[in-house]
Amino acid sequence: MANLALTGILEKMTGKDKDYRYMATSDLLNELNKEGFKLDVDLEAKLSNIVIQQLDDAAGDVSGLAVKCLVPLVKKIHEQQVLEMTNKLCDKLLNGKEQNRDIASIAVKTIVAEVPNATVAQSVLVSISPKLIRGIVTQHSEGMGTEIKCECLDILCDVLHKYGNLMASDHEVLLSALLPQLNTNQASVRKKAVSCIASLASSLSDDLLAKATVEIIQLLKNQTTKSEITRTNIQMIGALSRAVGYRFGPHLGDAVPILINYCNNASENDEELREYSLQALESFLLRCPRDISSYCDQILHLTLEFLSHDPNFTDNMEEDTDDESYVEEEDDDSANEYTDDEDVSWKVRRAAAKCLAALIVSRPEMLSRLYEEACPKLIDRFKEREENVKMDIFNTFIELLRQTGNVTKDQTDFDESRQVHFSSLVGAFSVLKDLVIVLPDCLADHIGSLTPGIEKALCDKSSTSNLKIEALVFTRLVLASHAPPVFHPYIKAISAPIISSVGERYYKVTAEALRVCGELVRVVRPDIEVYDFDFKPYVHPIFAAIMSRLTNQDQDQEVKECAISCMGLVVSTFGDHLGAELPSCLPVLVDRMGNEITRLTAVKAFAVIAASPLHIDLSCVLEHVISELTAFLRKANRALRQATLGTLNTLIVGYGDKIGSAAYEVIVVELSTLISDSDLHMAALALELCCTLMADKRSGPNVGLTVRNKVLPQALTLIRSSLLQGQALLALRNFFTALVYSANTSFDVLLDSLLSAAKPSAQTGAVAKQALFSIAQCVAVLCLSAGDKKCSSTVNMLTDILKADSSTNSAKQHLSLLCLGEIGRRKDLSSHDHIENIVIESFQSPFEEIKSAASYALGNIAVGNLPRYLPFILDKIDNQQKKQYLLLHSLKEVIVRQSVDKAEFDDSSVDKITKLLFNHCESDEEGVRNVVAECLGKIALIEPGKLVPALKDRTSSPAAFTRATVVIAVKYSIVERQEKIDEILYPEISTFLMLIQDQDRHVRRAAVLALSTAAHNKPNLIKSLLPELLPLLYDQTVIKKELIRTVDLGPFKHTVDDGLELRKAAFECVDTLLDSCLDQVNPSSFLVPYLLSGLDDHYDVKMPCHLILSKLADKCPSAVLAVLDSLVDPLHKTTNFRPKQDAVKQEVDRNEDMIRSALRAIASLNQISGGDCSHKLKNLMNEIGKSKTLSEKYSSIRNE
Repeated sequence: MANLALTGILEKMTGKDKDYRYMATSDLLNELNKEGFKLDVDLEAKLSNIVIQQLDDAAGDVSGLAVKCLVPLVKKIHEQQVLEMTNKLCDKLLNGKEQNRDIASIAVKTIVAEVPNATVAQSVLVSISPKLIRGIVTQHSEGMGTEIKCECLDILCDVLHKYGNLMASDHEVLLSALLPQLNTNQASVRKKAVSCIASLASSLSDDLLAKATVEIIQLLKNQTTKSEITRTNIQMIGALSRAVGYRFGPHLGDAVPILINYCNNASENDEELREYSLQALESFLLRCPRDISSYCDQILHLTLEFLSHDPNFTDNMEEDTDDESYVEEEDDDSANEYTDDEDVSWKVRRAAAKCLAALIVSRPEMLSRLYEEACPKLIDRFKEREENVKMDIFNTFIELLRQTGNVTKDQTDFDESRQVHFSSLVGAFSVLKDLVIVLPDCLADHIGSLTPGIEKALCDKSSTSNLKIEALVFTRLVLASHAPPVFHPYIKAISAPIISSVGERYYKVTAEALRVCGELVRVVRPDIEVYDFDFKPYVHPIFAAIMSRLTNQDQDQEVKECAISCMGLVVSTFGDHLGAELPSCLPVLVDRMGNEITRLTAVKAFAVIAASPLHIDLSCVLEHVISELTAFLRKANRALRQATLGTLNTLIVGYGDKIGSAAYEVIVVELSTLISDSDLHMAALALELCCTLMADKRSGPNVGLTVRNKVLPQALTLIRSSLLQGQALLALRNFFTALVYSANTSFDVLLDSLLSAAKPSAQTGAVAKQALFSIAQCVAVLCLSAGDKKCSSTVNMLTDILKADSSTNSAKQHLSLLCLGEIGRRKDLSSHDHIENIVIESFQSPFEEIKSAASYALGNIAVGNLPRYLPFILDKIDNQQKKQYLLLHSLKEVIVRQSVDKAEFDDSSVDKITKLLFNHCESDEEGVRNVVAECLGKIALIEPGKLVPALKDRTSSPAAFTRATVVIAVKYSIVERQEKIDEILYPEISTFLMLIQDQDRHVRRAAVLALSTAAHNKPNLIKSLLPELLPLLYDQTVIKKELIRTVDLGPFKHTVDDGLELRKAAFECVDTLLDSCLDQVNPSSFLVPYLLSGLDDHYDVKMPCHLILSKLADKCPSAVLAVLDSLVDPLHKTTNFRPKQDAVKQEVDRNEDMIRSALRAIASLNQISGGDCSHKLKNLMNEIGKSKTLSEKYSSIRNE
């Protein structure tokens, strides 16, 4: 049936009437696009011929439709037919009439783009390549030849871009056909040849790439070449480096000096030569960061010189001719073809700015030099007269600021930033904005000189809304980041334009102006108590402006929200001067709480008002607000519930006397449903609110009863959760403390219910280990709140449990030990005789968790009374070899608590402990050594003066275990908070970290772990050592043959890699360094060969390598781009790896994780701009797209 319909269509397509032909071609297109469309062989040939015929149709719209028909047709017909069509089209292109040439070219491109698979593509390429080459090489008559050449080059460019890899056998022929085209006289041919060679380059072998490059560089060295041909060759060099990335590296030695030479020696009016040279250098910087490093200094000086290259304009002319373009007088003989009258030196300046930006982005390690040399020059060029160059200079400066995460203020002097001419205000504000983000208080001395600019931007009739937004964002950032007194002299000038901007018509300007008003309110009255600035004149203008926006209903949601937030700030700051206005303003805010869109913002605004030290009178709306908020606790919106709990808490603290017990009960009932481990943050807020309600003296007995009936059961369920920690656990402890104090709750019942929570239940089974710790902490705070008598009886009860059944592994015993530890830590238990011996009895238990709970308990009991229990522990460590590990854990508990609480040991204790610990450094058990190291590290925090030298002495110990233990001890002493050990450790740390080159692998791994911890917690300790340490660290990432051994297990042999843990630790260390010391790490030298080998290593090493690659793709894209092709192969291998048929589930799961991890890295590589140059990455993405399982995983990762 379809074929009959087709025959009819084909007849009409050859009719005389062009409308008929158009309609028939349109019908054919619809038929071809149908899913189940099939053709027989005769129809195929007929159809193909007619479509080719239609391409020459005199009516343009018919031939256009015929091209569209090719798209589905190519996929539906046989290979032979596709070849016939392409041959006919190529014939038309090369020998046909001029008017048909265009459409034939478009048709060939369409076929190339739509070829269904690689085999058909291969045949098409074999058929058309020789024809295209002939079209390029043959010398036709002048006008004709150029046009045919351009069309052929155009098609070839498309072909190479898509299928360059399939044409390897033709590469040499193509190259020898294309290179001569760079020297022809026709500019259009040269331009097309450049893009064609660039498309070819990415799939060329290294030898052919070298051949092409050498030939082009040879042409550049020839001084007699015409200027325009030299320009083309320079463009060609740039295009090559963009296309092949890091593979161009070996040729930089020849190319860079030539380009620098052309920049310096080009004739005065050959500005384009300079521009192209700078563009090529920019490409080198971004694509070959490793090989260009030796030329960076020269390039820096060159860009700084050409940043101000303006031969026709001197500074003293600036006053009278600010924006005029100067006409260049040039001799015709200096450039035969190039006689441009206009001054184009601005192009050189723009290229120099972009080249400098590339240097800044790709060379974080040159940052301090760039500040010294480039920063003053860039600021000086803010006076640039060409708008688009000025924007590029601003952008370069912004890149410099962004690259500076943590540069100290005194390294840079921004005094000249006031020179910004406001002709390019948007750019100026974006520079200043980034400046404030990087150096928050850097503009304190310039507020006076910036104020007129802000006024001009906001008040000038000609200002665009874009400019106003930039100015307002900048003003908000400045107000937020500087001390309020800095602005007081200028408030009058700044406030008027801001307040008038609130009335703007464009919603984005209004919203931004309202945000600025919020900051302005804070600046005008920074402190309620202190009156050092007269703010009264500004109160009513600000209030009136915001009130008009607040009451207006028909406006954008963003404006409504900003108006509500801002009004909250105004009322909380100026409430004492707005007595008459509050009764009209507060009901409006309450009304906004009733609206679903604005209620969240309104709830937050009431929290700000309720927390105001002015204690604003809310009597007119309080009852309504409380009932609305209580209802919100039932809503599904999490953010709303969270804000509501916070606001209620603030209101009850401030206005509890006006709320009353009945409302409290309703609130308790509502909040009880929020206490569960499905949302711990919400549970913590609900418990805090509950404590606030119970603590309020005015809450009646019914409130306590409601808490007991509604909240306590929820709390006892929550305490069994293994997820409970942090803020939620703290809130739960406070809740039990408050319960003891509140009426109607007996201590014994509470204690009993807590201990019962630890019993295994029929529904949920045994209680998690983490839950036992939570219960123990709550028992401890409960006992301490109930007083000494209750506490004593509880301790006796717990010790009785321990005496009763010491051999069983019961949760009861476990919990008793933990409770004793928690109580003992908070209270001295020495009044209970022999408690330490009762606890130490449990060390004999056959169950590991009971033993560890006993060592935890003993350590914590010792904290409660050090003079009594510490000597006991130390004595036992020396005398009881079998219990040594557990006793050391007890000692660790003591030391860790002391270091956290900043308590002091007496000197003799420290000496005893350190002597004992150093004796155990060489223990054969790794567990013992680790605990010893942690103890030493934590004591070092308390007594750094004694311990750092003692640890340093042992770095040269002959025993490898001792060396490793002291380095790990240093690792434990580097904590995030500031400590007195820091200045003592700073000069000595290199001694420890240099053990990274130790003979013993355990010591090397210890040094790597210590470096990693230092990089994470205190990067400043190690920054100066990194140039020396990094090569040594990179060396640890390499697979070392001498660490791989074969173990003979009888029937089969097993290979053991002792270096695996070290390599994993080294890569994880690099990962940490990328976060904290990016300016010191030179990514180019690390990517190849170190990361490359890691990506092909063991499972445990690949995972951190994937993470590093994702990080580098984000932070140093240019370095990754330079070696992209080589990185794709190991990723490809990983995604294609399949475990053996008989693999266990664990192996299969690990492999799944590995593939997902590799896909994450691939997704990061895809985000890099310019990554599309890599054929290998493209092919990999195509493979992922074709595989159903991989493409599903990939898309789920993209949506994470």
